[in-house]
Amino acid sequence: MLIIVQARTSSQRFPNKVLFKLKNKPIIIHVLNRLKKSKFKNDIVVSTSIDKSDDKLVNFLKTKKIKFFRGDLNNVAERLYMTSLKFKKKFFIRVSADSPLIDTEIMDQLITIHKKKNYRNYDVITNVFPRTFSKGMSFEIIKRNIIQANLKNMSIYEKEHVTKFFYNNPKKFKIKNLINLNKKKYSIDLTVDRKIDLKKIRKYL
Repeated sequence: MLIIVQARTSSQRFPNKVLFKLKNKPIIIHVLNRLKKSKFKNDIVVSTSIDKSDDKLVNFLKTKKIKFFRGDLNNVAERLYMTSLKFKKKFFIRVSADSPLIDTEIMDQLITIHKKKNYRNYDVITNVFPRTFSKGMSFEIIKRNIIQANLKNMSIYEKEHVTKFFYNNPKKFKIKNLINLNKKKYSIDLTVDRKIDLKKIRKYL
């Protein structure tokens, strides 16, 4: 399975956050290291933009020999589609680069569902529709061609948020959602949106 880590450095609330160091490692490295704990053999690539603002991120990825792809800054749906096309994968897992505590056990459950005959050709297999897991624990397995077929129908906002179009039109697509059965374990928002979030994140790293 191809895992695409969606990353950029031009966040208005916390610029360069994916390169901000926690315990001497950039946030994006924490994300990548956690993804490597999957029980499945996955291919991991960082999908970022061709914007000059992301040159620093790309240079860092090059020094670490981490696979990357560059595409449109704001049309993230197209960028992820082109990333999966480049790596010749019909399905990919979408992950955000601002989730340093992301739990691959959730991802592995989604992959297991995807491998089942009844769900093998679903458009989206997710754990955020509706969201029952806390933020920072989000995964989506997306069929590549479903993005290509619907890009022309997406609003600017939907192109930036990739799967919003499918969730806004659920009757038109095959969507499977994983429900959180462990409310205690996955109850705290563990995404990094602002610098103030770092205090909470440090407690769990």
